[in-house]
Amino acid sequence: MTAQFPETLHYDGRKLSMCTEPLNDYFAFANITPNFASNCTALWRGYVGEWEINDGRLYLIRLSGTLEDGTEASLGSIFPEFLERVFAHWYSGIIRVPQGKILEYVHMGYGSTYEDDLLIEIEKGVVTTTTVQHNGKSEDSDEEEGYYVGGMTVFPRTNKTKGDQ
Repeated sequence: MTAQFPETLHYDGRKLSMCTEPLNDYFAFANITPNFASNCTALWRGYVGEWEINDGRLYLIRLSGTLEDGTEASLGSIFPEFLERVFAHWYSGIIRVPQGKILEYVHMGYGSTYEDDLLIEIEKGVVTTTTVQHNGKSEDSDEEEGYYVGGMTVFPRTNKTKGDQ
């Protein structure tokens, strides 16, 4: 599996890359399988969620992607009653936010190691603790900071019509 595009997290006035996918827990909790279309190896899930932590609570504030029928996905695609934001009451776990320079690139999932990981522990949508895990110091002064995907394959989109099935 290719390294994956991250979710986005708005936290403490910053826009960060988040290497955790809390929406997958919702899909398992609700026993639903959405029909997102994936057109590249760096986005197998077919969507990108945008999240915020506001007053110690985790919210999904935006969802982008394409459904298999070709329509654009949005919050309303999954949460028709919550078009602006959804409190992530279903999520308990640790949100990993890599920071600093990369120490080791792993071309799989979110396996790369960065200088630091901001770890935000969530219990039923509420922040319980935050810690920073120090993983080392990069010796490459030219290395850029922040999460990135090193490579991917893009597949052409196919337009399905009722006659193509």
